[in-house]
Amino acid sequence: MDPQPGQQGLDTLLQEMDDLREFVRAAPLQVDVNTIHPAHRDGVDNLARFVALRSQDLRGLQDDLAVHGLSSLGRAESHVLATLDAVINALRALCGAPPTTSDQPDPAFSIGPESLARSTDALLGPVPDGRSTRIMVTLPSDAADDPDLVERLVQAGMDVARINCAHDDATRWRAMAEHVRAAAVHHGRDVRVLMDLAGPKLRTGRMVPGPAVVKVKPRRDLLGRVLQPGVAALVPSDRPSGDAEGLPRIPVNREFFDRLHEGMGLTLTDSRGATRQFQVVSTGRQTSSVRPEVEVTSPRTAYVTTGTTIETDHPSAASGVVAALPPAPGFLRVSIGTQVDLVGADLPGEELTADRVRLGCTLPVAVASLRPGDRVFFDDGAFGGIVHSVTTNPAGTPTANIRITSAPPGGGKLRAEKGINLPDTHVPVPALTDDDLADLDTAVRLADMVALSFVRDADDVAMLLDELGRRDARHLGVVMKIETVHGFRQLPAILRAAMRNERVGVMIARGDLAVEAGYERLAEVQEEILWLCEAAHLPVIWATEVLDNLARTGRPSRSEITDAAMSERAECVMLNKGPHIIDAVLTLHDILHRMAEHQRKKRPLLRPLRSWMPDGPA
Repeated sequence: MDPQPGQQGLDTLLQEMDDLREFVRAAPLQVDVNTIHPAHRDGVDNLARFVALRSQDLRGLQDDLAVHGLSSLGRAESHVLATLDAVINALRALCGAPPTTSDQPDPAFSIGPESLARSTDALLGPVPDGRSTRIMVTLPSDAADDPDLVERLVQAGMDVARINCAHDDATRWRAMAEHVRAAAVHHGRDVRVLMDLAGPKLRTGRMVPGPAVVKVKPRRDLLGRVLQPGVAALVPSDRPSGDAEGLPRIPVNREFFDRLHEGMGLTLTDSRGATRQFQVVSTGRQTSSVRPEVEVTSPRTAYVTTGTTIETDHPSAASGVVAALPPAPGFLRVSIGTQVDLVGADLPGEELTADRVRLGCTLPVAVASLRPGDRVFFDDGAFGGIVHSVTTNPAGTPTANIRITSAPPGGGKLRAEKGINLPDTHVPVPALTDDDLADLDTAVRLADMVALSFVRDADDVAMLLDELGRRDARHLGVVMKIETVHGFRQLPAILRAAMRNERVGVMIARGDLAVEAGYERLAEVQEEILWLCEAAHLPVIWATEVLDNLARTGRPSRSEITDAAMSERAECVMLNKGPHIIDAVLTLHDILHRMAEHQRKKRPLLRPLRSWMPDGPA
């Protein structure tokens, strides 16, 4: 065993700590404190200290302190100077020197956590029963028409309702907000409403539509034997929306539809000239039904197109005709090596050659901003490439030639309205688009807080706060969404700018952030965001794909349960919409409740463990 450091070692260690404290104490605030809201004066001061502290390599110092049982710098986020003083006084005691400050517990240790708790309550509402972490849910479009869904979300434990302004419109947002307010009153709870401004989102443009055809396909085993016939829904052409969730829909003329009954056989010739037989298995019709459908099955694959004639096996029943079918959504096949011409114009995406495609985008200035060597990612990182060249035609339309370097095995389908990420490119667009400003007018009437998407720097934050001031709405909370590498690197300045407002928070938008930073670095980045926001005494919202499988399919994956447990270190966790969202809220509540007994931020609480006791749980 190595010998313990002697007195000389302790003196050296104490000097190191004194020097570190002086360096941290002298760190500039980087902001005029008079511009900071009084609620955040302690936070902006501690933020400066933390940034200075973590600018140093503390690994060796941590090891030396641990030898003396004094390794506590790793939990200094919310009270940096108080932590350093405590360690210094402990070292002085070991050296036989008097403490530099009172030997009573430093009140500064409680200032940080208390300030964070106040900031969290102000933005996200009071602490819910049974857990300290709030639950935010993205409302689906159905929430505008279904107050019962919102009621059940509130009853299950939703603390904040997120309205995504990238979808729907002001009328439906108003209905969603009204349902949330009514449900909150009914359950005696304070449920907040967040409106998420879409921001200058860069997406793929429209595609050349596919053929207007419905494919009805049976399920077969590995030997090609039919396990289950293909199923489709015939719906009346005057009401084609139907009820057949997940089934292919085939609209037919109303007179023919009304003559269909269970057991009837149908015959048609599909788009390949093949004769196909269908069987009516269920009419699904009731006198009071407003969206009827008829379920049919086919033992063989059929491709049904507009104008197809359908005959019945009843001589007295007239034939039917397939009404106009919508075209299938278009897509481009993209694989490693494909050349993508990304055009800054509203042009439909189409295949030019076997290994070259043309693709429009929704933000032309982004294409003009690209430079050779810049990375470009499509569809949440499913496809990635490198810019080879950027050209501009005589009309001023820019085109970037991109060579795809990463894609799903065997290639994949790139569709319209998919996100584009440019981690190496500065795109000179304002943080608030014209649409955002119009949506902000609605948000100040409906919401408790607004979220600013794609925050890049302090100027973006200042723009939002100025716009809120013009609308006499500085009482609204503001949430900074960190979803780009540039925004992450500017986070200290972003926080300082946001702390002009009383109610402030940060959302870790892990989807776009993972694409930009790289999935292998996401864990590190989200940890650093958590630490920095705790140092500023500001709440964090942990977002993107939390219990996503559970919300979509009804069954969680093992990894997402662990992810949900880790999210307890944030002040709020966001769930996305899905058919099983109620189950996801209930599960997340249970996970957060259990973890709250074990952990607070990075600090283990060390509650007694009874799992291995004779009378403990199995």
